[in-house]
Amino acid sequence: MNTMTVKTLAVALTFVAASACSHTMRGVKTDTESAIEKTAAGVETFDVKAALIADGRVDASNINVDTSASTKTVVLKGSVPTAEQRTVAEAIAREQAKGYTINNSLTIAPK
Repeated sequence: MNTMTVKTLAVALTFVAASACSHTMRGVKTDTESAIEKTAAGVETFDVKAALIADGRVDASNINVDTSASTKTVVLKGSVPTAEQRTVAEAIAREQAKGYTINNSLTIAPK
C-alpha cells in the first residue's frame, strides 16, 4: 500500500472506532467493513484519475472515474478526443486498478 492509502485507511478506521460506541459488536464490524470498502473504492478512484491526468497521452479533463469496491468495478465516463485516447485511458485504468473490472463508457468527442 502507498502512504496515501495507509493514511486514508487510518482516518477511516479512526472515524469508525469513534462512532462505534453506541453500536453492537456486530454493528461495529459491519460499519468497519463498509468504511474500509468505501475507502478502498475512493483510493482506486483517486489512483486511476491521477494516473490519467499524469499520462501525457490522454486528455483527462472530461473523464469521470467511478469505483465500486463491492463489485470491484471501475467505470470510465465522459469523453476523449480520439479512439486512441479511449483505448489508452482503459489501459491506464487496468494498470492502476489491478483486480478490478474496467467498464470503459468513454465516448469520442473530437475537439
